[in-house]
Amino acid sequence: MNTQFKKGILEMCILSIIFERDMYGFEVIDTLAREIDVNENTVYPILRRLTGQGLFDTYEKQTNIGAPRKYYKITPTGEKKLKEYESEWRTFLQGVFKLLGGLSHENKLS
Repeated sequence: MNTQFKKGILEMCILSIIFERDMYGFEVIDTLAREIDVNENTVYPILRRLTGQGLFDTYEKQTNIGAPRKYYKITPTGEKKLKEYESEWRTFLQGVFKLLGGLSHENKLS
């Protein structure tokens, strides 16, 4: 898959899963990796960039083992951006699906 295309989709996915609940970096990676082929070299730069854009706030939480963990929490600006991404994504998918012939085309490929 095209790297730039994948990064854009990952931004939306990261916003979406952190919208559900605050997470620390490895937790974000683990959640994404269950569904999409990703690694920390892809995810951490996106987390830093989105935080820099004001879409996430961060805070630290002590653990029983080792150093405190840095958690990401979506901001109101992040929630607004997520809604924009989701709307654009639905429109995009509908257009692609229509161009590919919808269900009739899908049945022809089977």
